[in-house]
Amino acid sequence: MLRIAVITISDRASRGEYEDRSGPAIREILIQLLPGADIRMAIVPDERERIHEALENHLDSDYILTAGGTGISPRDVTPEVTASVCERELPGISEWLRRESHHETPYAVFSRAYSGVRGRTIIVNFPGSVKGASLCARLLAPVMAHGPEMIRGGGH
Repeated sequence: MLRIAVITISDRASRGEYEDRSGPAIREILIQLLPGADIRMAIVPDERERIHEALENHLDSDYILTAGGTGISPRDVTPEVTASVCERELPGISEWLRRESHHETPYAVFSRAYSGVRGRTIIVNFPGSVKGASLCARLLAPVMAHGPEMIRGGGH
């Protein structure tokens, strides 16, 4: 059974100014495609310390999937914080998600999403839009079981 934390990173959603729709969309896709997965949810503002704390608090998960903070606005710091938490980068995941997202919108080229590993946890940044986050969840879910197997020393 995969343990997955979904963390939405949004100032407005964390203040209750609007309902988080990206995190729940990711959760619903994971429930459909990964039956039995243990999925935890969190929402934090676009603040380095709060993002760092949320990532650290979920390092007992197989995956941490974040939604938001991957663009080029001044408060988009999710990739930098994620990189600071990770021990190793997994560029293939982010490159693949960006490439596939580009088929849906040309604005995917502005994504700075990062993917990496800390201990036995794989951390992947998704875009904050419902459409982008949903697409990335649908793409990643079918291959997610393979990552923890590899981390534990399993073969290809």
